[in-house]
Amino acid sequence: MSKPRSLVLPPRTRAHRLETARGPFAVLDTAAAGARRGTVLLLPGYTGSKEDFLGLLGPLSEAGYRAVAVDGRGQNESPGPRGRAAYRRRALALDAVAQAAALGDGPVHLLGHSFGGLVARAAAALAPGAFRSLTLLSSGPGRVARPQRIRVRVLRASLAVLPKERVWQAMCWLDSRGEEPDTDDAPELAGFLRRRWMRTRIAQLAGAGRLLLDRQDGTEGLAALRVPLHFAYGADEMVWAPADLRAAAARTGAHHTVVAGAGHSPNVSHPQELADRLTGFWEETSSPARAVSTAL
Repeated sequence: MSKPRSLVLPPRTRAHRLETARGPFAVLDTAAAGARRGTVLLLPGYTGSKEDFLGLLGPLSEAGYRAVAVDGRGQNESPGPRGRAAYRRRALALDAVAQAAALGDGPVHLLGHSFGGLVARAAAALAPGAFRSLTLLSSGPGRVARPQRIRVRVLRASLAVLPKERVWQAMCWLDSRGEEPDTDDAPELAGFLRRRWMRTRIAQLAGAGRLLLDRQDGTEGLAALRVPLHFAYGADEMVWAPADLRAAAARTGAHHTVVAGAGHSPNVSHPQELADRLTGFWEETSSPARAVSTAL
């Protein structure tokens, strides 16, 4: 999971409920500093939440972008049904389209981190007119790498037979044995991570895990998208194989960013560098030359 380094809200940020045609969603909404150059909608990954983007909101705001990070249905502070059917790909994609519409800023830049990338690309395929661009952050066109598939299967199986608190304790034990980095969490952060886990619906975790294990390769669909596409990930990415991400970027003709020294969450570890690369991509997609070529 992604772990924010701090829970302090950046300047110009308010936490509120975004009312949409598909219900309310908890968001962190950061206004642009000065004249607004665009709006970006940020979708979090598996076991994650809107707080995973706290480090990125400030740099995006300073660059002139309104940045809105959202808890998806059943994630953390957003309500969600108990039934697993509610967490199918199309339902989650429709949520993202509704969230973009509710922001009221016209087409927005869409970014999905990890599992959020699977939702984002489905949303862009469903309603390309709602989005100015699509960035897949640490997210590939197919299923996750084999070690991660094992972890997802174990987690889904555990949730089917054990209380969530027991599963959380097991995850923390693995963390303490060095299975994950950054294990020395401050008490405030440790409390937040546990609350986030307990708030997230089991059905959401099961449904998201199923999508992460899906064998279908979406490279062809990504190449056919009618929005500018960007693959961004850390040089030490481990959830998807970096070689597969490079190949997908080449096959789709996508803009391609590799953040040196970063792992699966450059939004946490390298927020300023990532923001610089994102805004450079967005400026390129908004240039008159790009607009003409897209129209053609």
